[in-house]
Amino acid sequence: MTEQPTRICILGGGFGGLYTALRLSQLPWEKPQQPEIILVDHNDRFVFLPLLYELLTGELQTWEIAPPFEELLANTGVRFTQATVAGIDIHEHRVQLQHGPEFPYDRLVVALGGETPLDKVPGATQYAIPFRTITDAYRLEERLRILEESNTDKIRIAIVGAGYSGVELACKLADRLGERGRLRLIELGDIILRTSPEFNREAAHKALDDRNVWIDLETGVDSIGSDTISLVYKGQVDTIPVDIVLWTVGTSVTPVVRSLPLKQNHRGQLTITPTLQVLDHPEIFAIGDLADCHDATGQQVPNTAQSAFQQADYTAWNIWASLTERPLLPFRYQNLGEMMTLGTDNATLTGLGLKLDGSLAYLFRRLAYLYRMPTLDHQLKVGFNWIAQPLLELLSAK
Repeated sequence: MTEQPTRICILGGGFGGLYTALRLSQLPWEKPQQPEIILVDHNDRFVFLPLLYELLTGELQTWEIAPPFEELLANTGVRFTQATVAGIDIHEHRVQLQHGPEFPYDRLVVALGGETPLDKVPGATQYAIPFRTITDAYRLEERLRILEESNTDKIRIAIVGAGYSGVELACKLADRLGERGRLRLIELGDIILRTSPEFNREAAHKALDDRNVWIDLETGVDSIGSDTISLVYKGQVDTIPVDIVLWTVGTSVTPVVRSLPLKQNHRGQLTITPTLQVLDHPEIFAIGDLADCHDATGQQVPNTAQSAFQQADYTAWNIWASLTERPLLPFRYQNLGEMMTLGTDNATLTGLGLKLDGSLAYLFRRLAYLYRMPTLDHQLKVGFNWIAQPLLELLSAK
């Protein structure tokens, strides 16, 4: 009877999950130890989230920022399964899929990401649009197209949340809509970009001012209607007309993760060790938005794309180490800085001793993200397109 290979199951194909799978496929497995690696995601494409905003302005195309998993995993030995995770039996070591079979695992990586909670304000679920998936981007694009083709004089957009996503959306949409755009950024706190370095915050303020984006600080949302939003400022409710409401506030853990009988914090995130393993279940690794992670130095790891990217490398190594009787490495988070797009041909960047804004920061951000794209093959395709596109446009203009 042939012995079954060790099965590593990775749930979620974002930065944490996909990059863990790719790194696992590159590690020096000896032939008898070669595991079966399965990546499960409910979408058929990976989404490079920091560049999702560029779809709205036509700066990038879908294939560049959202390549199919099958394409990225070709010739890696990783098997991709498109399915929604229905449950995890941590005692029997089995994953249950909606409309599909369940299967056992020897090592499990939970990297299902988070969701934008729309149930905090009446009307948000029905009328607000989040912005964290390709589907969200397509939904917003369709709404914008209808408004742009209509006879309406002004297109009124309210963006709830003045964090990174809210600010980046406001700048991109202001550039797209030009004089027709009337954008309002709504923030419950007293400043925008609360966790951002001062240099980036000042650059963002200037970009928003230059684009005539109205900023409502210390303002809450009471309710959202089909064409209105009711704002609360100093106890007074003011209802104003709006064409689109974008919701960028908060991240919640998926119900599948919340239902697990594992130690969680008050937000439902799984408590993990510095080696990225779930407490009392060393065969389960948890990374990304759903993990409450303190690294080897004790610092709280932020739930960002760069954190998930770094965690993926350690997760792959530690799974390999746990199966080949090598010591596991405690995760050490490195803050590589912060980059934000602030409209077309404009960005800001701080980190590694650099402070840049404007066109140079925009170029640096593009190149940094090109380097971070998941495979060399995809990097080359996208990089070649970025070089060729301006040349083709120049030739066609002559």
